[in-house]
Amino acid sequence: MIKQDNAEDIVRRATTAFNAGRHGEAVELCEHGLARQPGEPMLSHLLAAVLFARGEIAPARKHVETSLARRPDNAAARLLAARLARSSGEFGAALTHLDRAIALKPHRDAFVEKARTLELAGRRAQAREAWEAIRKAIPEHQEANAQLGRMAWEDGDLAGAARLLERATASAAPASVWFDLGVAKQDLRDHDGAACAYRKAIEIRPDYAEAALNLGIVLQESGELDAAMQAFARAYALRAQLFGSIAMALTSAPHGRLWLDERALRAALEHDPEKCEAVFRNDHAPTKG
Repeated sequence: MIKQDNAEDIVRRATTAFNAGRHGEAVELCEHGLARQPGEPMLSHLLAAVLFARGEIAPARKHVETSLARRPDNAAARLLAARLARSSGEFGAALTHLDRAIALKPHRDAFVEKARTLELAGRRAQAREAWEAIRKAIPEHQEANAQLGRMAWEDGDLAGAARLLERATASAAPASVWFDLGVAKQDLRDHDGAACAYRKAIEIRPDYAEAALNLGIVLQESGELDAAMQAFARAYALRAQLFGSIAMALTSAPHGRLWLDERALRAALEHDPEKCEAVFRNDHAPTKG
């Protein structure tokens, strides 16, 4: 039996349940509270947040809109509404909520969310300005450095991209950021730095087939043919569709090998894939900015 608590008590109990991983209990508490107090803004906001965490976007949007109808100047609810709109691809609506949230209560999360939304909306110049503003306020902001590094690489500024991505990897970073650093280093012909970055990406995400493929390429370009073959074998084991890319790399690089028999190459890639693991050990500290 749920106690006849007021909205504040229910919010506290539901929040405790949610933080403990009891999402169903949190939903039940909010729904019971709303049955007694329809449209109550705190309960509607919290229920929307719990549903969003569960991936239930449509009902979450309905409840956050109910909350905002009662309290339109709630910055936190505006931010949640923006995230929900962005997840549905409604970038204009998301930006409207974000601008209102920032006007009400300037907060780092809202600025970061706006930069992400601008980028997803294809408004690249505005997204770059937003990420630059974040990095100016917080020079070591990982996501800002990572996104600006990728943009610099896309613009052909390889040295700038590498510097930004090295900053992004100065603290714990996802595999995708290490991969981007590897690509920038590879394009700069820094094979050792690229190999280190790709190994780190694979250490974080062992199923990262593209990182294994690129590791094989940079090892081959460094003349480490046996290690390159081990990396290619790992990539092939993870994703057989990469065979064409592997074959092209092996026959086109300065230190490549000529494979005239496709079956022989497939057999070589399939031989003892377990032995490939040694290539991916992070035996040396990764390069950092």
